[in-house]
Amino acid sequence: MLIPSIDLKGGKVVQLVQGQRLAIESDDLDGWVSRFSRFPKVQLIDLDAALGTGTNDALVRQVAPQLPCRVGGGIRSIERAQEVLGYGAVAVIVSSSLFRNGQPDLAFAKSLADAVGAERVIAAVDSKAGRVVIRGWTEPVAVTAVEAVQALEPFCGEFLYTHVDREGTMTGTDMHAVRAVAAATSRPVTAAGGITTREEIDTLDAAGIDSVVGMAIYTGTLSLDDPKPGERGRA
Repeated sequence: MLIPSIDLKGGKVVQLVQGQRLAIESDDLDGWVSRFSRFPKVQLIDLDAALGTGTNDALVRQVAPQLPCRVGGGIRSIERAQEVLGYGAVAVIVSSSLFRNGQPDLAFAKSLADAVGAERVIAAVDSKAGRVVIRGWTEPVAVTAVEAVQALEPFCGEFLYTHVDREGTMTGTDMHAVRAVAAATSRPVTAAGGITTREEIDTLDAAGIDSVVGMAIYTGTLSLDDPKPGERGRA
């Protein structure tokens, strides 16, 4: 399944290359919300909150009730997770707070799962140069994505794996890396990072893996005009 993404930075919808270089900026948040309204899943990320440089909370609060959103960015406490779910988010995407001293923080992961329900927690295991990276992809930790999913599996309902090395490049994702993560867990896995073509999305879908797509949509490289049969309304 294709999951479109809305990344927020400085009050605007943006697309960054590898989480750093600004490539696209749009003031038309309402337009993108309207375009994505037929999709059963949408990813909404507050990049400023993820980086600790600010917040787009007013926009998150605006969008979450309108779309079936999985919301991430700066969710580093149980209280914040509960707040975002209270906005209407279907699930929260949690990354940095799941790691402590370079390792998975299983105590926090369990506390979060107990508080909001593991099925509403999507654990982000984002990888750059073979290591999990946190805090807006700026800080590597000591484990690989495969090691992270094996440790965190009991405390989440799903994993989001972003191959940061390809993020925003539209060069295709690393299928081997995605499949390795999916093989390491019984939880559903959603992949992101460089996914550009319908063929890639279909290949991942055949393996039971959903695809988050950003840059290819915003540049018009991937058309949303003709969804696959059954894509609308699929859970």
